[in-house]
Amino acid sequence: MKNMTVEQFAMQTASNEPVPGGGSISALAGALAAALTEMVAGLTIGKKKYAEVEEEMKKAVAPMHEICEHLLDDIKRDSESFDLYMQALTLPKETEEEKAARTKAMQDGLKAAVAVPLSVAKRAYEVMPYAEAMVTKGNKTAVTDALVATMMARTAVLGALFNVKINLESIKDEAFVEETAKEVAVIEKNALAYEKKILAQAGVSRSAVEE
Repeated sequence: MKNMTVEQFAMQTASNEPVPGGGSISALAGALAAALTEMVAGLTIGKKKYAEVEEEMKKAVAPMHEICEHLLDDIKRDSESFDLYMQALTLPKETEEEKAARTKAMQDGLKAAVAVPLSVAKRAYEVMPYAEAMVTKGNKTAVTDALVATMMARTAVLGALFNVKINLESIKDEAFVEETAKEVAVIEKNALAYEKKILAQAGVSRSAVEE
C-alpha cells in the first residue's frame, strides 16, 4: 500500500473494502508525523541562527526517518494483522475438537491483531519528544509544521489504541487483557499530556485548536 499514490490510497480507503481502515490510517498519520519532524530538523541544520542546536537536530534525522519507514510498512501490516482471525472464522466447527481448535485460532488471531496497532502507538509516541524539540528549538519559520507533527503523532497513538481496545473486548485471556489494557491506558494518558505540553510551549491550547 505504501507504494500507492496519495489519490489511489485515498480512493481505496473510501471504497467498501475493509482495508485500509482506521489502523492503517493511524500508521500513516504516525509516519507523516515523523516525516514532518525530520523536515523541520533539516530546515534547522546549517542555519547560523540555530548553530547551538545543530547537533541535536542532526540526531533527530535518523530516528525519525527510521520510524517513518517502519510506520509506512505498518500500514500494510495492520491490514494483514486481522487475517489470522478472519482465517480462523473459516475453520470447521462440526466436532468438539474442531470447535476448540477454531476458538483457539480465533483468540490467537485477535492477539496478533492487537500486537500491530500497539506497536504503531508506541512508535508514534516516540515521535513526540522529537517534535517537542522542533517546536521549542527548531527553525521558527517551520514551527507550525512541528505542531502539525505533534498533533499527527497524538492522532496516530489514539487511533492505533482504539484498534487495540476493540480487539481486547473479544479476547478471553483475562491476564493478557488486563496487562494490555493497563499499557494502553498509560500510553494514551502520556500522549494526551505530551501533546498538551507541547502546544502550551508554543502558546497554543488544545481548546484553541479545537475551535
